[in-house]
Amino acid sequence: SAARSQTCARLPPELTVVGSINLELVARAERLPRPGETITGAAFARYPGGKGANQAVAAARIGAEVRMIGSVGQDPAAEEATAGLREAGVELELQQSADPTGVALITVDGEGETTIVVAPGANTSLAPQPVDGAVLCQLEIPDEPVLTAARQASFFCLNAAPARPVDVEPDLLVVNRYEHEVNSRGKLVALTLGAEGAVLLENGEELARAVPPRVETVDGTAAGD
Repeated sequence: SAARSQTCARLPPELTVVGSINLELVARAERLPRPGETITGAAFARYPGGKGANQAVAAARIGAEVRMIGSVGQDPAAEEATAGLREAGVELELQQSADPTGVALITVDGEGETTIVVAPGANTSLAPQPVDGAVLCQLEIPDEPVLTAARQASFFCLNAAPARPVDVEPDLLVVNRYEHEVNSRGKLVALTLGAEGAVLLENGEELARAVPPRVETVDGTAAGD
């Protein structure tokens, strides 16, 4: 019936994210230091992050019902790292690791350029967990939970970053140019092009293109997420 169709149309999409959770330690300075150089006068802040957590929060903010599967340490950083997920209303299924919660050390200059070093910690011990429906993974976690999710999901999306080979053909592969050189198998491929936007490909043929507005860069951290 029309009423039933309208009710179904109002149901939010459901998504399970299997991925990384980090605490980001960010120092903002006028410029990035050269090798061996110390720069002072920076501003410091701590933020929840990780590719998996960032994407889970983004999906929740645009109206999806999101379940997040990830691993954190048994340390105070775990609460900080998951604060953004809780605030966004993401359902959490957390594994507790003997390793510390993952940490990203980030420096940002006055033009928005960044350097990032990640100590993945507990993310490296994430074990496979049953999933169903639509599932999104990234590669800041081991291969095993990614491959398990790919087998069990009704729709599997892989954001193949950081780039490394993985033996799976997702329903949707999300990559930038460099990541596409390492992983190119996907029924659909969303190729992100930075300031040029993104294209959606099927068998190498362009289906759609998105052109972004021009913006002033403040901080490029997590922009690819």
